[in-house]
Amino acid sequence: MIKRSDPWHSRSIVSRWAHVLERIGLALTGTSCGLFVAVHVGRADIELIGSAAAVLAMMVYGAAGFYLGIDMPPAPPDHRMHLPLRRGPGSRADTVELLSAAGTFLAAVAAVVSVSSIILDETASARSVLLLGFGWAIGTTMQIAAGIIARIRADADASATS
Repeated sequence: MIKRSDPWHSRSIVSRWAHVLERIGLALTGTSCGLFVAVHVGRADIELIGSAAAVLAMMVYGAAGFYLGIDMPPAPPDHRMHLPLRRGPGSRADTVELLSAAGTFLAAVAAVVSVSSIILDETASARSVLLLGFGWAIGTTMQIAAGIIARIRADADASATS
């Protein structure tokens, strides 16, 4: 994914459209992950998640997670040279990046397991389905949190420099 540092208003019309299409694609990916997990959970006959409203909520939540958590604004520039590789936990921006990456990983694993279970027509226990659903929800929540934190920091950095 290309990280653009120039402001939105200075981008070309092609760059703006590319960004919008990319973000819609990310949201659709999150929607499909939510749908696959919802269908898998729904096959276990769990009353709470079997309704159309619950499936729609999982799709919307998945869309929000992938929309906010994957295409985050870049971290503020660090003008120090980092050779050789830095040791230690890294910066706050690194932590937010890890939060987003771990959330994406959890949500994607839950979607892959759900799809494979649906395709192979396996019947899972209610316990494993709930574990999978919670794993997906935690991963998606991590994505949303990382996206919000990164955007708040970007806005704070922008207002501090102006």
